[in-house]
Amino acid sequence: MEANPRSTGRLPAAFLTPGSSSFMDFLADHSPDLLPGNRKLPEGIVEAPHGTTIVAATFPGGVVLAGDRRATMGNMIAQRDIEKVFPADEYSAVGIAGTAGLAVEMVKLFQLELEHFEKVEGATLSLEGKANRLSTMIRGNLGMAMQGLAVVPLFAGWDEGKEKGRIFSYDVTGGRSEEHGFAATGSGSIFARGSMKKLYRADLTEEQATTLVVQALYDAADDDSATGGPDMARRIFPIVTVITDEGFRRLSEAESSELARSITERRLEQPDGPRAALL
Repeated sequence: MEANPRSTGRLPAAFLTPGSSSFMDFLADHSPDLLPGNRKLPEGIVEAPHGTTIVAATFPGGVVLAGDRRATMGNMIAQRDIEKVFPADEYSAVGIAGTAGLAVEMVKLFQLELEHFEKVEGATLSLEGKANRLSTMIRGNLGMAMQGLAVVPLFAGWDEGKEKGRIFSYDVTGGRSEEHGFAATGSGSIFARGSMKKLYRADLTEEQATTLVVQALYDAADDDSATGGPDMARRIFPIVTVITDEGFRRLSEAESSELARSITERRLEQPDGPRAALL
């Protein structure tokens, strides 16, 4: 697929031959070495920055997907302001946990996969189809996952057919599960899930859903050293995204900072956060 400097400027034949609507299949046929799962790794333990906690929650008009900003490498903070939530297309998004570099690369490949399908087929994949494509990509990374370089994303989007927000979680083998109501992945997920379990309601408004996920990230950071809480001094706040029938939207820095500040101020009065009713 490399360009020929003596050519007339025509694209290589691989780009002009009709084939699969899958960009990954295209790479597998013509440049399999570019697929992340086909790369050779050095022997022994590989130290690499890891992304941590991602949370999601549905509400009647859509779904919220959010993530903290910390990446760790062993017991060290590798990066304080990493971005872990990305739009997959107009109506879906991916939050990454696991080996940060591979996860970001996988997201970019996933974005290309969806764009390629739309260009070839003239239509977009269903949300279920997108979730299945991501599952296949994670399964292709199984060899690296077995060497400690796992990628475990959270996928969320607006299902135009069912007219509701949906959440899908994955394991390192590419196993896919649909989550109902809320979900979390990453090192702080057990604490975030516990927080959302007590506070989640099916009738949340969009504003309440965004507050819920930031509360859950705060609780995760409170008990998990690999999860970063709101950093007021450096103005580093969680990334919060909302997906509705109008598409993907990321809360602006002003919105996310105001939300984080209001929650932090309330925590001065109630350090453990809001209480759920006993009955």
